[in-house]
Amino acid sequence: MWPLLAFSVATTAIALERVFYLAYHNLRLDDLEEQVGQYMRNNDLDGARQYLSGLTKRRMGARILLVLVNSSKLSEHRIEKAVETEAATCINSLENGFNFLTALGSLSPLTGFLGTVSGMIGAFKSIAEATEVNAQIVANGIYEALITTVFGLIIAIIAMIAHSVFSHIVDKFTADVEKSCSDLITELVTSTES
Repeated sequence: MWPLLAFSVATTAIALERVFYLAYHNLRLDDLEEQVGQYMRNNDLDGARQYLSGLTKRRMGARILLVLVNSSKLSEHRIEKAVETEAATCINSLENGFNFLTALGSLSPLTGFLGTVSGMIGAFKSIAEATEVNAQIVANGIYEALITTVFGLIIAIIAMIAHSVFSHIVDKFTADVEKSCSDLITELVTSTES
């Protein structure tokens, strides 16, 4: 039962930390893309740089787009590489803890089933030691067996739901980054060619 308590505390802590982390780092990109695109159309990369620099603390998208703007003098391929590297760093920080949620989601039911086996062993031991068998003798063992299974499954459900929701948020952000960066690189290349 103690491992399940540790798993439940760890699952709750990781899930709450990720909620606060994702809420703190605004993952919207549409407003940034619009504003940076406007700066690019006006050939004001310094303005774009200044605008994005003020937002990099709380906005992952601003960090990525700032790399794009700072790499504007490079070739299209090198801009894409620089943006991909920064995006990978940002996405890795967003996915921090996801592997632990997966591990906890897998280990919790197994630990619960281990408690089930332990409880059933206790129940059968009580039966073997008793001279007269009644329901009270096996009740504690069966109770332990069922309660550990339930807690293991609850922890796993919470961990897997949290992992799925967080993965969806990060996947959406990744798709938005790819689209926004592709659009802005095209606009940047087009404006420098003309």
